[in-house]
Amino acid sequence: MNFFKAFFAALLGFFVGVVLLLFLLLIWVGALVANADKKDTSVASNSVLTLRLDRPIADRTIDDPFSKLNPNPLYESNGTLGLNDILLSIRKAKTDDRIKGIYLNTQIFGGGIASAESIHDALVDFKTSGKFIYSYSEYMTEGAYTLASVADSIFIYPTGALEWNGIGSTPLFVRGMFDKIGVEPMVFKVGTFKSATEMFTERQMSAPAREQASVFLTDMWKQLLSKIGKQRNLAPEALDQLATSFAVTDAKSALEHKLIDGLKYEDEVIALINKRTGRAENKKLIELSPSTYAEAIRESAKASENVIAVVYGEGEIASGEASSNSIGSKTLVDALRRAREDKSVKAIVFRVNSPGGSSLASDVIAREVLLAKAEKPVIASFGDVAASGGYYIAAHADQIVAQPTTITGSIGIFG
Repeated sequence: MNFFKAFFAALLGFFVGVVLLLFLLLIWVGALVANADKKDTSVASNSVLTLRLDRPIADRTIDDPFSKLNPNPLYESNGTLGLNDILLSIRKAKTDDRIKGIYLNTQIFGGGIASAESIHDALVDFKTSGKFIYSYSEYMTEGAYTLASVADSIFIYPTGALEWNGIGSTPLFVRGMFDKIGVEPMVFKVGTFKSATEMFTERQMSAPAREQASVFLTDMWKQLLSKIGKQRNLAPEALDQLATSFAVTDAKSALEHKLIDGLKYEDEVIALINKRTGRAENKKLIELSPSTYAEAIRESAKASENVIAVVYGEGEIASGEASSNSIGSKTLVDALRRAREDKSVKAIVFRVNSPGGSSLASDVIAREVLLAKAEKPVIASFGDVAASGGYYIAAHADQIVAQPTTITGSIGIFG
């Protein structure tokens, strides 16, 4: 009997201790978040805007308080950067005397090709200020190189590499697995090129799917070659031949073919940047991330009676409430309605980055866009993709603008 009393007393003490520990942990985390929310957003002189864009890039930064717990100000713990913050920081840095230049350190670009185009164009505009852009990486893909091509100088680690063999698509097919387990997928679709369901019904790409993929991939590749060639003073045809012949296999061959400007270690690149900013070469860079800089810009912005509202629709479309990576018809309609009824809002920019989704939810959103258009200008801006329902919800806008590499169109439905 005494044994069981001691055992249960010890067990009760253990659970009470765990509960107290969890309670104290919650208080500690809450205090950290509260203090992090008061972080200093001032911008020091001789700062360098640092673009590390290897992580997923969404159209806008999500306000995540836990991201402020990360001790490294150049990274956010939620793992996602907002294209809005990247573009805002580049545009503002162009005229900010405290920002001396841009340090681009990106290996695998985390966004789509249209997003890469947007950042590329912003960097080209930034260079008109006369400020420097240096790019360094240990390894670089075609997407990252699209951005790096704007730099005054591109450096790669001496034993690093530049991937230069074109772009492609690798679709997944699970019909073979279904056959093995006795599952017969039943798909109904309208539209020859509506290939989204082929992963369930086919073992390989159909002829229409292969045709459309070939068309848009070829078009995207030509667009990138044109932009890169202009910045590097190389003919697009010559760049294409380098990819086709697999002539660039490492950093040394990239240098030989003039795709980069030198083989350097990162400390050597940092010393070069410090020299440009007038600081000692062995000093640590005064680095500034896009999200931190964008936050400082917004805090110093003055209120205006004339506002252009930007309403974001990003992710698959469904009825109800939205999440951080999906469009909910109720949430988006509420946002559009508030912008429509707000007298200080003079126009609406409707940013769409969506592969589509529910036709019913899309129709509900499209109706609200039509109502907004009747009262004030509505301009739709397309991101990496605005297809099917993603095109439908923007169709009533006064104007639709997109990057040349935006994947868009409405080519059928399926069930």
